[in-house]
Amino acid sequence: MSNPIRLRDLIRQIRSAKTAAEERAVVQKECAYIRDAFRDEDNTWRCRNVAKLLYVSLLGYPAHFGQLECLKLIASARFTDKRIGYLGAMLLLDERQDIHVLITNSLKNDLNHSNQYIAGLALCALGSICSPEMSRDLGGEVEKLMKSSNPFLKKKAVLCAVRIIRKVPEQFDVFQNSIRSLLSEKNHGVLLTATALIIEMCQQNSHALQIFRKLVPNLVRILKNLIMSGYSPEHDVSGISDPFLQVQLLRLMRILGRNDLEASETMNDILAQVSTNTENSKNVGNAILYETVLTIMDIKSESGLRVLAVNILGRFLLNNDKNIRYVALNTLLRVVHADHNAVQRHRATIVECLKDADVSIKRRAMELCFALINSNNIRTMINEMITFLATCEPEFRADCTSNMFLAMERFSPSKRWHVDQMIRVLTTAGNSVRDDIVSSLISIISSTSELHGYTAQQLYKIIRNDITQQPLVQVASWTLGEFGDLFVSGQYQHPDDNEHVQASEDEIVGVLEKILNWSISTVVTREYAINALMKLSTRFPSCSDRIQSVMTVYACNMNLELQTRAVEYTSLFTKHNPIRPSIVERMPVLVSNAASNTANEETSYEQEESPSFNGQNHSAQATNPSEHVNDLFKMLDETPQTNGRNDSNAHSNILDLLNSGSPQVSSSSNPLEDILFGDDSSKNESMNGSNSTIPSMKVIDKNGLLIVFQFEKQDSVLVIHLHATNSTSIPLKNFTFKAAVPKTFNLELLPPNSTTIPANNSGDVRQIIKISNPNKDKLRMRIKLSYSSNDFQVNDEAELNTFPEQCYT
Repeated sequence: MSNPIRLRDLIRQIRSAKTAAEERAVVQKECAYIRDAFRDEDNTWRCRNVAKLLYVSLLGYPAHFGQLECLKLIASARFTDKRIGYLGAMLLLDERQDIHVLITNSLKNDLNHSNQYIAGLALCALGSICSPEMSRDLGGEVEKLMKSSNPFLKKKAVLCAVRIIRKVPEQFDVFQNSIRSLLSEKNHGVLLTATALIIEMCQQNSHALQIFRKLVPNLVRILKNLIMSGYSPEHDVSGISDPFLQVQLLRLMRILGRNDLEASETMNDILAQVSTNTENSKNVGNAILYETVLTIMDIKSESGLRVLAVNILGRFLLNNDKNIRYVALNTLLRVVHADHNAVQRHRATIVECLKDADVSIKRRAMELCFALINSNNIRTMINEMITFLATCEPEFRADCTSNMFLAMERFSPSKRWHVDQMIRVLTTAGNSVRDDIVSSLISIISSTSELHGYTAQQLYKIIRNDITQQPLVQVASWTLGEFGDLFVSGQYQHPDDNEHVQASEDEIVGVLEKILNWSISTVVTREYAINALMKLSTRFPSCSDRIQSVMTVYACNMNLELQTRAVEYTSLFTKHNPIRPSIVERMPVLVSNAASNTANEETSYEQEESPSFNGQNHSAQATNPSEHVNDLFKMLDETPQTNGRNDSNAHSNILDLLNSGSPQVSSSSNPLEDILFGDDSSKNESMNGSNSTIPSMKVIDKNGLLIVFQFEKQDSVLVIHLHATNSTSIPLKNFTFKAAVPKTFNLELLPPNSTTIPANNSGDVRQIIKISNPNKDKLRMRIKLSYSSNDFQVNDEAELNTFPEQCYT
């Protein structure tokens, strides 16, 4: 065969190719030549051919056929062959391929080679491709090289040991005795690799953590020598002596000082020294200060040292470099709970970051601002956040409004201020508001009786001229429907309200009609509006005929939900007019979840006749229970048996098995009327409840989700109050709870009050389960729940067989 072209010539040919097809042709031609050379056992040019093959591999072309040739080069006595062979092994082999174990013997020979460069090649290759088996076989040789007097070999051996410990943590015993001597080395490269090895050992082995805590004084001495030493050209970077070693030492000290008071006290002085003596005008110094801050906040440091660390982050916020500002905000967000008062001192600077053009900085600043809100600064911070809300990007608004609502719910100085600010938030945020904010604000308005008329007046002032902001219009529609009569009569006028606005009954009805007829209104907003009009039919008797005509028109609406409501409400005007006032009477007080948690009392919820409030998300489940029948039969390991004879009975059993909140069918002549207009006293009794002597039962306690059953007996019906709370920092959304019981029981599952479980135990989701047990059988239940956490879907199920005896006796 002719002499092969050199690597540089191949690179030149490939780079000169004008199209991808030309490049492929060049590569394929050369690969074919290389294959022929390998097949002919051409030892003369093997090194050159493998080098070209590695370049081709880097371009993404297959090069697996050169693996054995790499092994042959490694076995060669020439250094140049070994260099290319080991490079090829690192690029073409890994521990998943069996062929890599064939080089174990060559590695062992080269690790003991008298030439330091050959031994260094073997250490590099072993550190790159070693498997657990190779780690056990060659760990002894690596440990010997760690004791070598040659710093070149010693630092490579220590790095190889890091890889071995990562693969086989049990090898800790092999390298343990060499660590102390490594920390006494003068060579900075050896010290750097030694700290990396100790960090890896501490992360892999808790026993190593206890052993190496005794070395903290040695680490303090090394770090002190670094910062006190004079100028050293070999290690100086921008006027700082070996910042890489300083950063690595600080990371190791952070690991060793965590949850250990004695080690932390040993570090306090040197950390203070590093914090005050490090120059922060260059990025190198900022890197060291950042690691120092993380170490101070992670160990059991003194309070003064923590304040110093937060002040360093405060200086970072004034830096012109956006990366440094982002790092400072991110770190402050992590440490704000450790020293809240120290971070508060930099509140003005943090608020200024809200005006930054960089969206990443803006988001971190927003999150940190909410973490800083307390009862003392709630007024100032909410004003700042509303100003931010008016100018921020649309993707920020939903999170911003939700966080403002949670902050005001915790720290608001008065109910009126709370309501006023939430109206400002909804006005500013426009349509970028989550549904749970609407329902929560309605709960607050409902629970504050002294502000009913005032709130109706304030909301009317806004929507009479602007109905484009759908969440605000939904709240206003509900409030006017419930308390519009108080507003018209002039009750509850607040003495501090300077702008007195009065409206007639016709004007309020006119605004609601405008909302209902506006083509851009969403279906949900129209549902609120049509409900509000129905409520006002008894509060404004003079407008009753006008409202009835609206219902008649919407009885033919193309939207099924609006049509259904209009038909039902029209029936209330005609056939069931005597009971209309009781059907549309004012709703009971709706206590918010957070308030009920704080007071440790039962929360009473009552749904309107229409599912527009809180029940919308569950209507699909409630109206089609048969969709989940097969799943629930699988859960109970039962098979529905109809035998082709009595399908209606079988269907009835299925509905008994999964009655997701749908009313029981009555035996009267018109079951639909009983469903729509029947006596709801039993529902009120079950929702209000009474003190129960049956002990509660913990059902689920997993991944931060806690579900508890509280029991109550009402005649022959067992009422189970489900309480779901969330201790994680992320809200659990789309929460769905399903239950199934044997056929001898009748189960009724009412809709929950919400589908979102707030984070940090700041609220709960409640749901009522009714079970009748005519045969007094022992109760058993299969449950299935699902929710999404941080856009990740979670599904879980369980079988409950340990109900208290009082539940079925």
